[in-house]
Amino acid sequence: MAVHPSLLQQFALMRLFPADALAQLAAHSSTHAFAKREVVLAKETPSPSLMFLLEGRLQAIDFTLDGREVGLHFIEEGQYFGEISVLDGLPSPEVVIANKKSQVVKVPAREVRGLIFANPPAIEAITTGLTERIRAQAHQRQILGIISPLQRICALLQNLSKDGKNPEVIANAPTHQEIAIMVNLTRETVTRAFQVLQSQGALARDGDDLKVDTGKLKQLAEKSAD
Repeated sequence: MAVHPSLLQQFALMRLFPADALAQLAAHSSTHAFAKREVVLAKETPSPSLMFLLEGRLQAIDFTLDGREVGLHFIEEGQYFGEISVLDGLPSPEVVIANKKSQVVKVPAREVRGLIFANPPAIEAITTGLTERIRAQAHQRQILGIISPLQRICALLQNLSKDGKNPEVIANAPTHQEIAIMVNLTRETVTRAFQVLQSQGALARDGDDLKVDTGKLKQLAEKSAD
């Protein structure tokens, strides 16, 4: 079922297109609901759509050669994904799953691809987004090279705190399991590390958020490396 152009206007990337192009895209777009842990974007085939997260939270993951799940990055409300496959027509380099009940808007690749290449601001926006992701994943690889589990978790939490508007709060904080697959540790190891960090006053749970004492987090990260 088609969506109204006003729905697409909620997304920053779509606002870069003129009204007539947006109306054309809306006529071919649709919304889809996904349950927790359901696969939103598979890796085996090219993505048929540029997708936008309307509600919920998603996580991009991949798998090691021995089948272990590796967390790559989160997709928050308002963000888009699947653009790499849309641009080159090849299978997606990552799997995207729903971390909670989510709703996604799908804009068909065949409709949006030509409009993207004909719109320099859209090309610039997508290119900027891709370079930011490449830099973030390079930093993630550095984190995975840290030997100490506590220091590795501290480094990830420091990184997550920098991504938000307030560095003292990690909004909608990932679960222990979600953190575990991002830093290649067991959930139990993450839980023990959180107990240490909370006992030291570096972290405090506030509903779905985490309050972070960045100074103490940095001190514990450096201490655990000694």
